[in-house]
Amino acid sequence: MSSQKENTATNFYKEPGPKLDKESPFESMMERFRNAAEILNLDEGMFQYLASPFKQVIVSIPVVMDDGRIEVFEGYRVIHDNVLGPSKGGIRYAPDVNLDEVKALASWMTWKCAVVNVPFGGAKGGVRCDPKQLSMSELERLTRRYTANLLEVFGPDRDIPAPDMNTNEQIMAWIMDTYSMNSLKTETAVVTGKPIILGGSQGRKEATGRGVVTVTLAALSKIGLMPNKATVVVQGFGNVGSISADLMYQQGSRIIAVSDISGGYYNEKGLNIPEMMDYLKSNNNSLEGYPHAGAISNEDLLELECDVLIPAAKEDQISRDNAPNIKARIISEGANGPVTANADSILNDKGIMVIPDILANAGGVTVSYFEWVQDRQGYFWTEERVNRRLNRMMRSAFDNTYAVSEQYNITLRQAAYVYAIDRVATTLKMRGIYA
Repeated sequence: MSSQKENTATNFYKEPGPKLDKESPFESMMERFRNAAEILNLDEGMFQYLASPFKQVIVSIPVVMDDGRIEVFEGYRVIHDNVLGPSKGGIRYAPDVNLDEVKALASWMTWKCAVVNVPFGGAKGGVRCDPKQLSMSELERLTRRYTANLLEVFGPDRDIPAPDMNTNEQIMAWIMDTYSMNSLKTETAVVTGKPIILGGSQGRKEATGRGVVTVTLAALSKIGLMPNKATVVVQGFGNVGSISADLMYQQGSRIIAVSDISGGYYNEKGLNIPEMMDYLKSNNNSLEGYPHAGAISNEDLLELECDVLIPAAKEDQISRDNAPNIKARIISEGANGPVTANADSILNDKGIMVIPDILANAGGVTVSYFEWVQDRQGYFWTEERVNRRLNRMMRSAFDNTYAVSEQYNITLRQAAYVYAIDRVATTLKMRGIYA
């Protein structure tokens, strides 16, 4: 191979899609995608195909505000990939939403679906607005017009939205109704994350936390540690963190520290998680003032000696600055992007097993898939059946990822991306390129 060709082969991996801040979790994801593509030795054409979104849509959303004036918002929907099936991904409402962010999140969804063997491609949507400044009626009009502008994109066999940042089951209900009214029939399968009464699934709220625990238990078995002998630290006590902590507590693990927005709470002998969850509900969703634990800073909490660390709060919590001080044996990423790309090698050198976000927190999209299946069948499952099938799929995904990590002698994060990208690339090669 000529030196010119060698340079080309080296350089095309360095030209992904969106150019984002290096400290963002999305740029970290793209760096990991490039790394996995090199391990798989993808040719340039396949790399460019998988790095490029299939469809990008920008829409203007005129809304008549409550005071009678017209305000125009900008909305986005990006379909990164639909090779494995209809595209799937949330819609976020935020004042700083932009197309690059949505493109990166859409590609993230592609790999998340692929790694858990859910037959969806990746998508993401967003509207640039501040929902806190909108009344409920303004929010409804914005949502319905956004949906109307994307009627040719959305569809139970094409593209399936879900809740994300600052959106919820009510907004999904408006999307479903708007789409259904234009279709002249009720289409519950066009969105997931709906209220139960409109075709939502049992177990959806707990799904992400339950998935985190399933893969954590699988990891503990790999290092030969019983759950009832494990010590656990959980950063974040929202939906994902509190459910993860509670389920690990039910397994007999000793939860020595948790945190929420009010601070960190530490008890070396173990925290009573059900009591803390009750306290949270009775104290305006805050642990502030909880009496049976000592205070600990967020920085010190992450660096506690423990068997399992579950960062379930926000991105970029473990970086090259504090990675050398992490003493956990297993990190299970409940949040998206809690470990920066430049911390990966440090944690690996320390022998810490990191279960990556695209695997660890994929329980939510897995049960969203279950919701879609139930809507298509018109037959709904019990919560016990949902949980049983979720546990089976998450355990299978962990086992597949672990096998790839051993095959290539790479980390679980690299293995998750290698497995996901290889699955999409192999499917694409079998389907061929339509011309």
